[in-house]
Amino acid sequence: MKIAIASDHGGLDMKNALVQHFAKQGFDIDDLGTNSTDSVDYPDYADKMAEHILAQKAELGILVCGTGVGISIAANRHKGIRAALIYDEFVAQMAKAHNNANIIVFGGRTMNIEDVIKYCTIFINTKFESGRHQNRLNKLDD
Repeated sequence: MKIAIASDHGGLDMKNALVQHFAKQGFDIDDLGTNSTDSVDYPDYADKMAEHILAQKAELGILVCGTGVGISIAANRHKGIRAALIYDEFVAQMAKAHNNANIIVFGGRTMNIEDVIKYCTIFINTKFESGRHQNRLNKLDD
């Protein structure tokens, strides 16, 4: 599986830890930045990620900003993107099973890396249930 990961400055440390973790796990990683603690605008990285996912350059996107809220709002402005802010195990599972999210989002200043890795693992190992859920997803892009 190819995973793209991006963050603003508020999520930089978590992004770097996730890149390192998934690379060690054997995933193919696209690091879309940022690569500095200099202040940047999260919509720029959400846009970059959305374009990457919509072009099918990666199967899953992971975005991180300070809280995860701003960057998820920005990503969800793109037709075809379903960015889910994940904050516990149940939400990680449902984001895939019911919403088939193609980007998962975390707060670099509000979450710890151990929990984020656990939520990513749950998400990756969950199957989309399709059926009535696909009908609902179709309405998002209509």
